[in-house]
Formats: sequence, structure tokens, C-alpha cells
Amino acid sequence: MQYIDYYESPLGVIELLSDGDHLTGLSFNNDSHLEDAPENHAGEAARAAFETTKRWLDQYFQGEAPDFTPPLRITGSDFRKMVCEIMSSIPYGQTMTYGEIAAIVARRRGIARMSAQAVGGAVGHNPVSIIVPCHRVVGANGSLTGYGGGMDRKVALLELEKVDMTKLFVPTKGTAL
Repeated sequence: MQYIDYYESPLGVIELLSDGDHLTGLSFNNDSHLEDAPENHAGEAARAAFETTKRWLDQYFQGEAPDFTPPLRITGSDFRKMVCEIMSSIPYGQTMTYGEIAAIVARRRGIARMSAQAVGGAVGHNPVSIIVPCHRVVGANGSLTGYGGGMDRKVALLELEKVDMTKLFVPTKGTAL
């Protein structure tokens, strides 16, 4: 069973999903307002996962690097799970390129090369945004390529973490806006 809850962030409403024991989804809910949200009838374990996640988000949006991770269950292919694991290793306030992630995947798989585009697809399917920090993944040329929560939010999250933005830019055209 899936449970749902909401968090009012400085960047808008965030939708939280739980399987009852773990956080399974976190994304900006562009169309929802807390006043209109359905009442959450989650069981005790789901409420605990939501409360832990909200505590993490409170710390994060206060500009602090949280020192714990809520209980997560990442779903998807082994490849997508590996990319999420690598993204989770990107330190607060730092970035990594799609190509750097691809090189790590290739090493782990014992292959010569992995496509940065394939990594981009996996990054784009990250089910637990912010906590699994896909906003920290950038193009090799410094391009702040797409973000499911919107480019303005990606910039705001990076600025919140005090990332050096001098070599990063928002693309003016392309499909990753």
C-alpha cells in the first residue's frame, strides 16, 4: 500500500510517498496546495517515515547538511538504483557531471565505457528528489540541464547549498529545460 503526505517547503509543496516503512517518493507537487491535500491515514510506520523525512527537510531548508538519511526504498532497475546510490554520495554543496557518474558506473560494471545519456535517463527517473540529490548533477560544460522540479528550483537548491555557481549556467535552448 502507498501512503501520501505533503511538506510545505520554501520552494513549494513537496509530495512524500511511503510504502509504510520507507520513503519511496519525494517530488515537488506543482499543482497541489496543502489546504487541498487529502487527509493522510498512514499507519504508524509510514507516519514515522514521513516525520523523519520532514525533520530532514527542515534541516536541509535551513541551509544545513542533514546528518542522517530517512529510511529509503529506491525502486527501479539495478542500473537506476546504482545511479541513485552514486548520486547519494555527492557531498552537500558539490556537484558531479553525468560523465563522472557514467565513469563510476563503468568501473563498477567492469566495462570500458558507459553512456552519459543513459545516466541522464536514470537521473531523470530519480524517485526521491533532494534526498537523492539529482539537482547536484550537471553537464560537463557547466550546464544545469533539466530538473523535474523546474530549473528555478534546481538553481535555488544549489544556491541554498552554497554551490559555486560561477562556472554553471542555465541553458537557453534545448530539450533539457
